[in-house]
Amino acid sequence: MLSTLVNIFRLKCPVCYRGELLESRPNLFFKVIRVRDRCSNCQTRLKIEPSFYYGSMYVAYALGVGLMMIITFIYWSLSSSFSVLSCFLWIVGILVVLNSYLNAWSKAIWASFFFNKLE
Repeated sequence: MLSTLVNIFRLKCPVCYRGELLESRPNLFFKVIRVRDRCSNCQTRLKIEPSFYYGSMYVAYALGVGLMMIITFIYWSLSSSFSVLSCFLWIVGILVVLNSYLNAWSKAIWASFFFNKLE
């Protein structure tokens, strides 16, 4: 379980945990995240069907909501006077900066639901 979480965070192949899942690494702000056709190590076909990774949008939504809740709690704990507008701007700013990472992690999580690790 822990190795699965580490490899999701590192964006590795959900089957062998060695090859790269994505064509390129995410960076801050916006970047199109594309999954490789095949793993560079075990040659597992990572694109099962054309629209397979559309389901990762649900995971990205859940990650975004979770991050929003964490940011709101931290802002509420650290501020002397809670401002909804200021908190909203912090949330939007952080989500914009981390957008490509959230999309990459959501694709890695989605793939880990459907691929089995090699023993």
